[in-house]
Amino acid sequence: MTDTEKFRYLAHTADAKFQAFGATLEEAFANAALAVASLMWDPARVSTTRREEVRVEGNDLEQLLMAFLEEILYLLDTRRFLLHRAAGVRISRGREGYELEAVFEGDAGSGRYEIFGDVKAVTYNEMKIEAGDAPLVQVVVDM
Repeated sequence: MTDTEKFRYLAHTADAKFQAFGATLEEAFANAALAVASLMWDPARVSTTRREEVRVEGNDLEQLLMAFLEEILYLLDTRRFLLHRAAGVRISRGREGYELEAVFEGDAGSGRYEIFGDVKAVTYNEMKIEAGDAPLVQVVVDM
C-alpha cells in the first residue's frame, strides 16, 4: 500500500473484491464507499451538488460496513444518486452495537455521467475489518 492509495481491487473468480485503507477506521470505510462507487462510475467526475445524510447501525463492525455500503446502492436505486465521496464518517459504540453517521456528497445521475457497472449487493463473503494501527477493510461485492 502506498501513502496515497485509498483502495485496491483484488483478483476474484466471479465478483469484485477490494481492500480499502485509511489512517482511521472511518477513513477506511469512506474509501470502501469510493471503491464500490468506482465499480459503477467514476466518482471523481461526479459533481457535489447534493448531500445525503447517512445513519446506519450494526451489531458488529461487519454488519455496520455492510449497511453503510448498501446505502450507496439504495440511493442509486431510489434517488439516482451518484456518490462523489463520503464525508464526515463517524463510527461510535451504541447500546446494542455500532452506529455510523456520514454525509454522501454527489449528484443525481441524469445522463451526464457514464454508468459502466452494476453492483447488485455487498456480501459477507471474505469480509475482513482490521481496526488497528493500519486500518483496512476487505469486501466482496456481487456484480
